[in-house]
Order: sequence, then structure tokens, then C-alpha cells
Amino acid sequence: MPLWTVYHPVGAFTAEDKQTLADRITDLYPSLPRFYVGIIFHETQKENFFMGAKPKDNFVRIWMDHFARTLPTPEAKERWVRKADEAIAPFVRDRGYDWEFHIDETPRDLWSIQGITPPPVDSEAEKKWKAENKPTPYY
Repeated sequence: MPLWTVYHPVGAFTAEDKQTLADRITDLYPSLPRFYVGIIFHETQKENFFMGAKPKDNFVRIWMDHFARTLPTPEAKERWVRKADEAIAPFVRDRGYDWEFHIDETPRDLWSIQGITPPPVDSEAEKKWKAENKPTPYY
């Protein structure tokens, strides 16, 4: 289950921007049920965000937590970083913001949804869960 936390300057994104960016992020995970993908937009005032001990109002910082899948090879990691950069580019790079992101990968056995362990990767139960797009697994 990916969870993206997007720290951004106040007013950087409209409600429509957030919806479009959320769609672009969710589309990065075509093999996952869409409800697995969470995105939190966190507006941060200039006086609350510092880089190099100086307040910043043109910086977007993204923290990605990956729970459902991991990136198994250096090539997969490189591809993923490139895809993530491409997905966010129209909202950060193309608008003149400085940005960075990082990805944390949590082991699958340290994850549950509503107290239930998700079905195994690519199992029939996960396929059914994805097809029905419900946030409760089937066994």
C-alpha cells in the first residue's frame, strides 16, 4: 500500500491540481487495487519549512511509503524513480518549484488493513479484492 505525503507551500495546488496529481500517482500502481494508494497533501507555511536553516516557500517534499510491493532490483528502483519524477513534473518542476522525494519500503509482514493481513501478492484473493475494489480482503 503506497502512501504519499506531499509537503508543499500554501496555495501551491488547487483542489483540481490535487485531484489530477492524485490520479497520476495512483496510475503509477496499475497492478494494485486503487484503494491501496493513499495521498496526503500537507500545506506548509514558509515559516514552518526550512532548508539549510532558511525558510522556503518554493519547495515540495514528497515522502513515499511502500507497503504492498518492494522494488527488487537496482534497475527497478531506477525505473521507479524516473516514473515518479515524470508523474510529478507538471506540478513541481514545470511550475518552478524545487523538489525531492524519498521512498521507504516496509516489509509486507508489518502491514495490515483494518486489522486484516492483506492477501498474498498476485493470489486469487488479491485479484478478487482488486476487481471488487473494496478495502476489505477476501479469503
